[in-house]
Amino acid sequence: MSEAVKSPCVNICALDEEDICVGCHRSAAEIAAWSGLSDEDKRRVLILVAQREEKYLV
Repeated sequence: MSEAVKSPCVNICALDEEDICVGCHRSAAEIAAWSGLSDEDKRRVLILVAQREEKYLV
């Protein structure tokens, strides 16, 4: 059995103009839905988070 997917939250909760958290790079909708998502869906969100982080760092 695989490990539960942990939240990417870093306790820096502030949304930018696109409703993306500047701390964890999740959308407001993803944050709100997180606790109800399956591990598979959480992994999908984490892929989007990684893509957003790359854009943010460029």
